[in-house]
Amino acid sequence: MYADDCVVVGVIRRAHDLRAAQAERWYRVPLWHAAPTVVDAVYLAFYLSGRDAQRQSPAGGVYWFARVRGYELHRRCDLLPQEKAHPRANDLYLRFALDPLQAKAPPIFNPTRRTITFIRTTWDRFRAATVIADLYSEDEAFVRRD
Repeated sequence: MYADDCVVVGVIRRAHDLRAAQAERWYRVPLWHAAPTVVDAVYLAFYLSGRDAQRQSPAGGVYWFARVRGYELHRRCDLLPQEKAHPRANDLYLRFALDPLQAKAPPIFNPTRRTITFIRTTWDRFRAATVIADLYSEDEAFVRRD
């Protein structure tokens, strides 16, 4: 773990997606949204949002992260065969293979209710963060964000 390792925070809205990350150790990102934001991530962290995902963690926040093992290109319908009728079923996604999820302690909360899709930050900011705004810090104590 290096201070300048790239950490990308993604959003999980559905309990099914959280289970996939926890039990099956993978996370999907639409290809159109992936480059260059996500492809060089050393770690993925997960902001739990939405009623379904928050059943496990009642307040929206970043509770989990995992080291990225690699990624592959898949069609959405191959990743989620139970959703073959989805409007984006044939869209391409990156399927990230993950190490086991680790708890983020303390979690990172979103008191301003800032809208989140993907946040690109550094390991040193991620480890120190307690609120989403900390992930964007320009404090000189942290490595430069590129």
